[in-house]
Amino acid sequence: MHIISVQSLKKFYGKYPDAKSSLLTWSKCTTLAKWQNLVEVRQSFNSADQVGNLIVFNIKGNDYRLITYIDFQKKKVFIRNFLTHAEYDTDKWKKDDWFT
Repeated sequence: MHIISVQSLKKFYGKYPDAKSSLLTWSKCTTLAKWQNLVEVRQSFNSADQVGNLIVFNIKGNDYRLITYIDFQKKKVFIRNFLTHAEYDTDKWKKDDWFT
């Protein structure tokens, strides 16, 4: 899968250094993956959830949420947001233009 954009991951772990290792592991696994659907995503990350049309990953256990849009046909993973658990729970991220 092609991650768009890896630069945003660097920004996230610059802000949250305790998440760096988990984000790098997620990035490596995702780059090597060839997912065709959510079932295959969950084979790699069993805590991945679909919320609307977005896929949400738990990062560093339950501390952070990585919100993505995955285009399975084009093999692209679009990074939409990275939030603490508390920020995620406010649901403000659902105002993202890509959320349906």
